[in-house]
Amino acid sequence: MAFLKTVLIFVPVVGAVVVLVPFGVLVFILSCAGLRKPALNGMYRIARGWARLLIRLSGCTVTVTGQEHIPPQGGLCIVSNHGSIYDVLLALAYIGRPFGFIAKKELAYIPLLNMWIYLLGGFFIDRKNIRSAVKTINRGVGRIKAGDAIIIFPEGHRSRGQGLLPFRPGALKLATQAGAPIVPMALSGSYEVFEKDYLLRPGPIRVCFGAPVFTADLPPQDRKQALADRVRGIIAGMLETPGAAQL
Repeated sequence: MAFLKTVLIFVPVVGAVVVLVPFGVLVFILSCAGLRKPALNGMYRIARGWARLLIRLSGCTVTVTGQEHIPPQGGLCIVSNHGSIYDVLLALAYIGRPFGFIAKKELAYIPLLNMWIYLLGGFFIDRKNIRSAVKTINRGVGRIKAGDAIIIFPEGHRSRGQGLLPFRPGALKLATQAGAPIVPMALSGSYEVFEKDYLLRPGPIRVCFGAPVFTADLPPQDRKQALADRVRGIIAGMLETPGAAQL
């Protein structure tokens, strides 16, 4: 039964990626014509609807709290734990505003997926090439200063049931260099729903957003490890606290 449900979910996933290609091309053209903001908003609305439909079809019960902490506009970093690839659906469905993210460079070579990552405001980073990685980070900082939101997964990779992993040194550099507020985001239950055995097993999921942590006036000594520890502690606390607002 789990295998059949998994197949039934992945068919519309792949189908939507292919069917929406012409719209993606249109968004790209609009972006090149100087209409990046409206094109990005339109792209996000479609992606949000797609994500919510897939979550509903998967049969999961999602509990969301703290959405009021997300400012509707202005530069922003959303910092989240990352247990499963299912987290991408949760972020698209419930953050409530367009956002970009930094993806590993290997994803840039996957046809169609690379296009959608780019159109949703994503960047590709080569962590083994320091000069290239710095350029990618600087692009992200520029986007945030221009008023965009970017999501950061400071554990560096999916935890896959290991709990909340340590944050990588310098993981919050996007936020501190842009002087942007950080909204902590805690996701729980997503690993058990899919990535535990790569079969879809509906279950309870919690999505929690914490109050913003402001970085603009932090002294230099508090912008690295102290900030990472503070944000990680907030996320850890939310992971241990039951939510409300069932969706």
